[in-house]
Amino acid sequence: MDFPPYLGSMPMHAITEIHGEPGLLERFRLETLTFEPAAQRRLTEALDLAADLHRDDRRVREPYLNHLLRVAIRMMHHYQVRDVDVIVAGLLHDAVEDHPAELAGDVPDGVDPVRAALDVLAGRFGARVARLVAAVTNPRWDPDRDRHTQYREHVAASLDAEPWARVIKISDFTDNGVGVIHTVGPKVTSSARKYRPLVPVLRELIARPDTPLSAPVKEHIFAQLDLAEERFHAILDGQGAAPS
Repeated sequence: MDFPPYLGSMPMHAITEIHGEPGLLERFRLETLTFEPAAQRRLTEALDLAADLHRDDRRVREPYLNHLLRVAIRMMHHYQVRDVDVIVAGLLHDAVEDHPAELAGDVPDGVDPVRAALDVLAGRFGARVARLVAAVTNPRWDPDRDRHTQYREHVAASLDAEPWARVIKISDFTDNGVGVIHTVGPKVTSSARKYRPLVPVLRELIARPDTPLSAPVKEHIFAQLDLAEERFHAILDGQGAAPS
């Protein structure tokens, strides 16, 4: 497939709409060209594993892999992340939560498949990658408590001690929250309800001095959080159209 020479400067949701998964894969390839060959091999291995685990998953109108690609590309391009472990964890951030048994393989009775899946990631990509993925993996929810409240509590607690996991989570949130206007159906409202209360939590985490991002990148993220709040307000409170 032929792609325009300006693919590397296109907004990711524009790439998604016009060129689909092949376009995002090419954009990912372009972003990794400046990495050393060994790093490129690790990134390709992680991408291949993510593509295999999520091969049958859909995200409303698109393959789930598109979301994982955008999370990784955003970290490389907009957040200027060069830490390969973090990008690998970004590609695999939903692997343990969504496909623990498939990732872990056959495990003995009584063994937690989530723990076993994290052990597999540690064996393939290193303990740090597994720790980062664990920090952004949701636990089992208490059915007697509000799920969204538990989600916010988990995010605040799990990211407190893992500064690099904050970077993965904010890229994930940006795709889900700021990108909510690119979805359709009931998920628009349900996502806005889920994510709006998370904005101040993420803003505080990103603002911390130990969050390993430059000042300009943090300002970019704060602007994205502002945009997310405007869009949630438009969706939930009906105050005009969300900005484009």
